[in-house]
Amino acid sequence: MFEAVGFLAMKLGVIPSDFSYAGLKDKKAVTYQAMVVRKVTPERLKNIEKEIEKKRMNVFNIRSIDDSLRLGQLKGNHFDIVIRNLKNQINDSANLKDRILEAIENVKNKGFVNYYGPQRFGMGRKVHTDQIGLALLKSEMVEAVKLFLTPEDLDDPVNRAKKYFLQTEDAKGTLSLMPEFKVRERALLESLHRFGMTEEGCIQAWFSFPHSMRIFYVHAYSSKIWNEAVSYRLGTYGSRVVEGDLVCLGEDVDDEHFPNNKVHLVTEEEESANTYAIHQVVLPVLGYNIQYPKNKVGQWYQEILSRDGLQTCRFKVPTLKLNVPGCYRQILKCPHNVSYQLKEERDTDVKMEGSHIDEATLSLLISFDLDASCYATVCLREIMKHDF
Repeated sequence: MFEAVGFLAMKLGVIPSDFSYAGLKDKKAVTYQAMVVRKVTPERLKNIEKEIEKKRMNVFNIRSIDDSLRLGQLKGNHFDIVIRNLKNQINDSANLKDRILEAIENVKNKGFVNYYGPQRFGMGRKVHTDQIGLALLKSEMVEAVKLFLTPEDLDDPVNRAKKYFLQTEDAKGTLSLMPEFKVRERALLESLHRFGMTEEGCIQAWFSFPHSMRIFYVHAYSSKIWNEAVSYRLGTYGSRVVEGDLVCLGEDVDDEHFPNNKVHLVTEEEESANTYAIHQVVLPVLGYNIQYPKNKVGQWYQEILSRDGLQTCRFKVPTLKLNVPGCYRQILKCPHNVSYQLKEERDTDVKMEGSHIDEATLSLLISFDLDASCYATVCLREIMKHDF
C-alpha cells in the first residue's frame, strides 16, 4: 500500500503525507479502499489513469470532498477468501466436509480470540515492527533506524543494500544500491544522507515518513503486548469474568475507540452473580489514557512495562509528534454475515503409461465481515486450526 501511495504521490507531484486513509491493507491480497489526497483536482487524477493501470492499480469513484480521512475511521472490512486443497488434520478421522462446516459454525457462534494478526508485525525473521516501535518509545532514534534497515538472511538487492548500510553507514552509497520500489527505505536514506546518522539526523529521517507510518510502529509494539496480555488473561482465568476485569458497557461496540466511562471494573459481587459474559471483557491497548485491570492481569502489564524499560513511559514521543492515548479491545470477536460454499475441483494428472486419474480436491469459498481492526488471518486460523 505504501508503494502505491509513493507512486501516486510521485505522479501527482505531492508528498505521501498528503494522502489520508482509514486503514492499512494487506500486502498479499486484492484490496480496495477510500483515500483522500490534498492539493489534487479530480481532473489531475483522471489524467494519470493509464499510468496507474500499468502498475496494476485502478482509481475510481473520483470526486472532490471537504475533509481528510483518519486511521480507524471505518466500520470494518469485507473479505472474500478461497482456501484450496483442503485436507483433514493428521489423525482426524472425521468426514472432511462435516469437519469444515463444524469449524465455521463454531467460529460464527462462539467467535475467536481477537489477536492482532501477523501482518501487524511484519514477516521478517530478524526484526519485527514492534521492536522498532519500542525503540521509538524509548527515544532511541539511531537504534530505531538501524533496526529498520536490518537485513534478512537473503541474498537479494534489498538485503544487500541494507547489509552495506549497517557495515558502512554510507547513506548515499546505499541509495545507489536500494531498488526504486522500496519507497520508504529510499526516503529514509535520502534524509540520512542530508542530515547524517546522528540522533538529530535520525529524528529528521523519521519525519520522511508520514505521521500514520511513524505511529504504526508504536502501535505495533502496543499490539504485541496486547496479544501477550490476552493469552495471559485466558490462560489465568479462562472464560470466567472475574473481579478486577474490565468490561465494556456500550451496546454494539464495533471498534476500539470507546471512552473510559464505558469501561467498568468488575466487582466481587458481580463475579459471584455472573453479571457479565466473556465477550464483554476488554483489555487495554497501551497508552497514556487507559486504566488497567485490578487483578493478576494488571500486575502482568506492570511487569511487562518494567521488563521493556517503560516504567516511566508517558506514551508520547514529542520529538516525532507522536501521542498514543491507548484504547480498549474486546478479547473475543465474531465474524458477521458469514456465507460459505464448498466446491470440488477435479485435477487430471497424467500417470505413467498414459493412464489418467481424476483426483477431486475440495475448495472452500468463504465470505464474512469483520469489525475495524480485526484480522481475517486470525479468524481463518481459528477456523482451520492451522498457522499461516
